[in-house]
Amino acid sequence: MITNDLETFLQQRKEQHLYRSRQINDNKQLIFCSNDYLGLSSQNYQLNQQIGSSAAHLVCGHHDIHHELELALANFVRYKKTLLFSTGYMANLGVISALMGRNDAVFLDKLSHASLGDGAILSRAKLFRYPHNDLQVLENQLKKSTSKRKLIISDGVFSMDGDLAKLPQLIELSKKYQAWLMIDDAHGLGVLGENGRGTLEYYQCNQEDIHILIGTLGKAFGTFGAFVAGSETLIEYLIQTARSYIYTTAFPPIIAQATLYNLETAQKESWRREKLFKNINYFKSKTQHLPLMPSDTPIQPLLCKTNEQALNANKYLKENNLWVSAIRPPTVPTPRLRITLTATHSFENIDFLVNKLNDFFKP
Repeated sequence: MITNDLETFLQQRKEQHLYRSRQINDNKQLIFCSNDYLGLSSQNYQLNQQIGSSAAHLVCGHHDIHHELELALANFVRYKKTLLFSTGYMANLGVISALMGRNDAVFLDKLSHASLGDGAILSRAKLFRYPHNDLQVLENQLKKSTSKRKLIISDGVFSMDGDLAKLPQLIELSKKYQAWLMIDDAHGLGVLGENGRGTLEYYQCNQEDIHILIGTLGKAFGTFGAFVAGSETLIEYLIQTARSYIYTTAFPPIIAQATLYNLETAQKESWRREKLFKNINYFKSKTQHLPLMPSDTPIQPLLCKTNEQALNANKYLKENNLWVSAIRPPTVPTPRLRITLTATHSFENIDFLVNKLNDFFKP
């Protein structure tokens, strides 16, 4: 009975062109869907840390290099303190479920990452989703809420659209309605701002404005893991209460060392960000005739008419040694190719991609 139900579901997914398939990265294709925005994931390291951390942070898994990385990350984002998590997903689940409960209210942009919604559901707080960047609806929701503890959550850079949250207005609403403000800046850190400090630097915000900052290490910093930045009180509270921090093995010390190296490299080698934005601008100048969504970030979504068209475009590009992911519902409301630019792409690479896009999407 159960097997039959699962088989029916999978068959329906295939018929609707929504079936997800893993592709093996054999390094033989030119990749335009990576989150390795600064090209740091392929660095050559001379590492001397052990691989396994051996236990959870609160047992004996918290090594000197973890502590050093937390200090470096706090200094980088200009927050009092940071706390490492094994993944961004675990960070979001841990923070929201630790801070919010049944009598509280969470206000979440509808296009925010899935882990933020899952964290809100896990917390059992009342969940209010507002239309993407529609802050009038958000204010109406805040105004009607009778919960004493309120938490506004948004991505900094939206991972599938590439646009930015309206941070100045979110900060204003947070202060007006005495709500905490939490920003997941997974796709902004390392990329935006004069020094790559992300969406907060882009908008010239600080810890007093954004109470909780989530950052991931597997995107612009090219390794793995995540961190939460906040006040000393917040971080100490999370150490006591965040279940996805307390009850899991600390991520490998060797990864912490590699991340520290990449963080230092990203700050020293500003040419990486400069090259990235040259590539973004070059790509946009060559694709004005294509149905791209408006974005000034490395994420450049190209809208497709149907799920089938998105899959066919993905297949055509793959046949030409180009790897661009087809993103479809329920991940996004509208099917698309999620094209991402990195500092490692050349103009010749981009020209090749644009030519193949033109071939497929020609009138």
